[in-house]
Amino acid sequence: MSSQAQPYHLPLDAQSLRDAVEAHQKYLEGRSGGRRLSLTYADLSNCSLEGLDLREADLAGAKLTGAMMAKVNLSRAILFGADLREADLRRANLKRADLRGACLRGANLAGAELAGCDLREGRIALQDKLDGFRILRHEHRPGELNYAVLTGANLAGAQMTSTVAMASDFTDANLAGAQMSGARLMRAVLDGADLSGADLGGADLSGASMKRTVVAGANLEQTRLDDVDMTDVLRGPPPIVYVDDRALDEVLADHEVYCDSQGRKGGIMTIPGVDFRPIRSLRGRRLTGLNAPNCIFFGLDMQRVELQGADLTGCDFRGADLREADLRGAKFLGAQLTRADLRGAQLGPLMISEGRFVRTDFTRASLRAADLRGASAKRARFLEADLTQAKMAGCDLTGAELET
Repeated sequence: MSSQAQPYHLPLDAQSLRDAVEAHQKYLEGRSGGRRLSLTYADLSNCSLEGLDLREADLAGAKLTGAMMAKVNLSRAILFGADLREADLRRANLKRADLRGACLRGANLAGAELAGCDLREGRIALQDKLDGFRILRHEHRPGELNYAVLTGANLAGAQMTSTVAMASDFTDANLAGAQMSGARLMRAVLDGADLSGADLGGADLSGASMKRTVVAGANLEQTRLDDVDMTDVLRGPPPIVYVDDRALDEVLADHEVYCDSQGRKGGIMTIPGVDFRPIRSLRGRRLTGLNAPNCIFFGLDMQRVELQGADLTGCDFRGADLREADLRGAKFLGAQLTRADLRGAQLGPLMISEGRFVRTDFTRASLRAADLRGASAKRARFLEADLTQAKMAGCDLTGAELET
């Protein structure tokens, strides 16, 4: 007479889950009766864990298919070999989580925090009474991200060596410094993603879309790029930039003379399509009225810069530090401000004479995951602007034009 083997995934009733979560909260707070959450190999498919604080929880091998986990905090959690297919992990915190061998096929990780997490392939061997050690197998390959949605996710420094992420959406994701050697990213969408300093050696990106992708400092040695759309890809900056045979910094200095003399000396500079990255910092510079459409300010330190009334149409400010910048009346039509830090920035109207003013205009601009907390955006225009995942707490939007 033979007996059947134990099932790998054990069902968990709702009350047991509540008790385990409550004990985990006590554990995190150092209270009496606390116990670290350990639900290894538990069947939590389609469960609601939204917004819970599950830091350091052990969910190795757990079945979480279709689980509702938006805004859950799983930082430093163990999800080794977990089945997260089609899980809702929007804006979840998975910082430094162990996701080796986890299956994320079709999962929604839009806006999730995955900095420093480990997404490498891994396998779990389980002990079976009849068969000894056996490999826990998902329906799909472990370490798989196929068809996952990672738009705007932060994967800076993530371990993704040999990860399989075919047809996944990494639009505007932060993959700076990610380890992706040997990754299979065929037909993936990486439009606007930041791959600065990422290691893509030997990776396969055949058929991928990399429009506006940042590859400055990235290792693309032996990377397969067949049929890849690399329109407007942003590579490393030149060592120095000249405008009409004059160094860019010299040109800006002349413009500051114009600003400091209130227009009595010099004149407004028109410098379209210039890469400002070699300057490294524009912190505190006075550049009022600058005419600089389609310029690159990617990642620059621009704290407290003065750009009142400037024409910045189509400019690239992704990841730029614009804290407390004076941008009143500036024109940002179609500009890229993904992940830009605009905390405390002045984005209200610029008075040009008594009773007359010019509004700050973000029409058709991308402000995905931008930080506008504490900014003043009175009467600013955000028509057709993308504010997905933008942080707006404390932002003064009195009279602003927002599409609802």
